[in-house]
Parts: sequence; structure tokens; C-alpha cells
Amino acid sequence: MASSLGELASADNVRFLLATFVDLTGKPCAKLVPVEAVAELEAEGVGFAGYAAGALGQEPYDPDIMAIPDVGSYTPLPFLREGLALVHCDPHVNGEPWPYAPRVILRRLLEKVPYTPYVGAEVEYFLLQRDETGKLVVADARDGAAQPCYDARGVTRMYDHLTTVSTAMNTLGWGNYANDHEDANGQFEQNFRFADALTTADRVITLRYVLHMLAERRDMIATFMPKPFTERTGSGLHLHLSLWDEETPLFPGEDDPRGLGLSKLAYAFVGGVLEHAAGLHGVIAPTVNSYKRRGAATTNSGATWSPKRASYGGNDRTHLLRVPEGNRVELRGGDGSANPYLAIAAVLAAGMDGIERDLDPGDPSGPGKFPDSAAELPVTLLHAMEAFERDPVVSGALGAEVAAYYAGRKREEFFAWHNTVTPWEIDTYLTAF
Repeated sequence: MASSLGELASADNVRFLLATFVDLTGKPCAKLVPVEAVAELEAEGVGFAGYAAGALGQEPYDPDIMAIPDVGSYTPLPFLREGLALVHCDPHVNGEPWPYAPRVILRRLLEKVPYTPYVGAEVEYFLLQRDETGKLVVADARDGAAQPCYDARGVTRMYDHLTTVSTAMNTLGWGNYANDHEDANGQFEQNFRFADALTTADRVITLRYVLHMLAERRDMIATFMPKPFTERTGSGLHLHLSLWDEETPLFPGEDDPRGLGLSKLAYAFVGGVLEHAAGLHGVIAPTVNSYKRRGAATTNSGATWSPKRASYGGNDRTHLLRVPEGNRVELRGGDGSANPYLAIAAVLAAGMDGIERDLDPGDPSGPGKFPDSAAELPVTLLHAMEAFERDPVVSGALGAEVAAYYAGRKREEFFAWHNTVTPWEIDTYLTAF
């Protein structure tokens, strides 16, 4: 079995590798490395100016970030370009893992978890185009129904795009098992099988990149923006979570008196996530636009699919935590702007705190019902960051220094938006005074 990047690249006739990592916002950064330099890449990494790369806690005077490849993440991409592959990297500075790097943050969190976390992710996105005026519109001009979810005709019209993505995922061994039209016009979801936490986070980043590139090939724009249209449902990043002890799943429980099929450990995990739900939203819903999705009063379809309270229940999509079956729980609060490494690290920290403290989440809520004890979730990014900063467990998942840097950038983002005059304000107030 191949054990080096060079052997893997040779076996797949790869000529160039994208040495890739993301910043705290989830922006993918890469250098294109020719196969002739693959030995140097594997031994020493490849250098980046961290300040130029994005939100990585560096200034222009800081030393280079060296992206060290993780050979286990090697991913050939012949469906994008013949001879191209991608490898996810762990950024280092002066020979040490860089604490501001999201992949490093998740790795360090996983070292503290005494179980094996498995995670599944639902990646929702819109396919758009620009019309003759430059306005962004749904790529499929016929996709105009008020309730287009699961529409067979909408899926068929996007057959070439969806099947290309599906074939790519299955070629990579990800186990694509469904591709559907989601709740909004122009919105789709393509699912792949769950895996260990780090692998799933890598795959979310890879899939977003692949979707962008394959959409561009057909003159479309793929966007994971949480709420691109006022009148339509937004895009989530739902996470399905479970803990295992080697080959033994730990969430299923026999004779569960609460009727959801969960174990005591699973309920404690749920309790932790609910207790830290407000702070979690600073990570799983990390943009101003996230709260336009959460706060939407109505949509064409009649639902937002974005929970507003920290509650849990059975197979009920109105709750923050849904329990579709006893072997997993689904966190429904995340959206398409979430960085998967940070989101998974934060929710695992919250769940593990629940286990360590043996928290009891109380009885599950019935369909569409919310107990008075279910806290309201943050209504703006500023509220979410205040909760994040007050929560030592969630912010601690990033590390104190990184959390302070992250929160500062997010506050800047909120106030930059707050201090901007919008077209809505102009239309509303121009003749009002």
C-alpha cells in the first residue's frame, strides 16, 4: 500500500497537488505544487505569508506559515482537471502546529476526547447565475414553484451537475447516497456517508471547493451563504453526531424511558449541547447573514428550518437537536457559513462537558412544542459573540488567545454591517422625513 504522497500521486498519474488549508472563516488557501517537488512538500511543507492568507492571527511581520500535508487526506481530483489532486495540510510556524489554524484546533480537541466521534454533514447550497443586468438569480429559470422541495423536475433539469458531483464523491469512496432539490428555488443538497470527525470536516471543505469549480464549468455560481434571498429558505450545515468506543456505538440505549432510544451518555451529551447552545452559535452560525436566516419571519415555502430555541426532541425538525434514531443526534443550528473544523470542535467540547458533568437535558419536547426552560437562541451575530465570549467551554475549544482574536474579528464584522447604509434603508426613509 502506498505510504507517501509521491507514491499516491504516481499511482494516480497526478502532475500537480493543491496543498490546502483554511483560515478561521473557512476560506480555502492553496499552492499548486508540481509532482517533481512532492518529496520536499511532504518533508518540509510549503510556505505561505499568513497575514496575506486571511484570518490566521498573523501580522505582515510574522514568519511564514508552513503547510504540512496530511497524507491520509490525499484526494485525487481528475473530474476537475486531469492530473490534479488535493491534500489537506496542518499549518505550522517555527516547527510547531499553528494554534489559529482550524484543522489544528480540531485535532487538538480530538486528542482530549476519550471516544471516537463520528460526524455526518449535510451540505446545502444554491446554484445561481447573473442575469443581463448583473443581478444574481436562480440558475434554473423554470425553478419558480412556491414549494419546490424534492421536485423531480427540478432535479432532472440539474441532472448533469448533480450526477457529476455524485459520481465524483463515489469515485473518492465517500458514499454519496442521495441528491435532492431542497426547500428553496435553486437550492440543493448532496449527501455523503458519515466518517470520523476530521475526515468529515476535510470532506466538507473539499466538497465546497468541488461544487464551486463544477458549477463554474456550467457558468453557474455555487453559494453556501446562509440566507441569499429574503423570501426563500436559507442553507444549513446540519451535523449528525455520535460517539464510539472502537467498534461499539455509545449513543444507542436499550429500554430508554424517554422513548428516543438513547443511552445515559447520549443524554448527557445532549444536555451539554443545549447548555452551551447560545455560545455555540458564535461558531456554527458565524456571520451577520446567519441571523437573517434564523430570524426570518416567513418564506415562500412556509418554513425556515432554522431553530430559534435550545430544545431537543425526536424525529422533529423544529428543534435545535433532533434525534432521528438512537444511534445519533442531529444539530440543526449550523449554517452554510460555518467552518466545519471549528463547528465540530465546539459542539464536541459542549457535548463532552455534558458527559463530564453528567447533565440531564430533561424530557424531550413533543412535535413543535418548546418548554419554557428552552432558552432563546441569539438573534444577531453580536448576541452570539457575547454568548461565545461568556462560555469558557465553547471559547476554550478554540483556545483563549484564538477565541479573543476570533471574537474581535466577528465584532468588527457586525459593526461594519451595522454602520453601512442599505438599499432597504434608502427605499424606506428617502421620502419619509
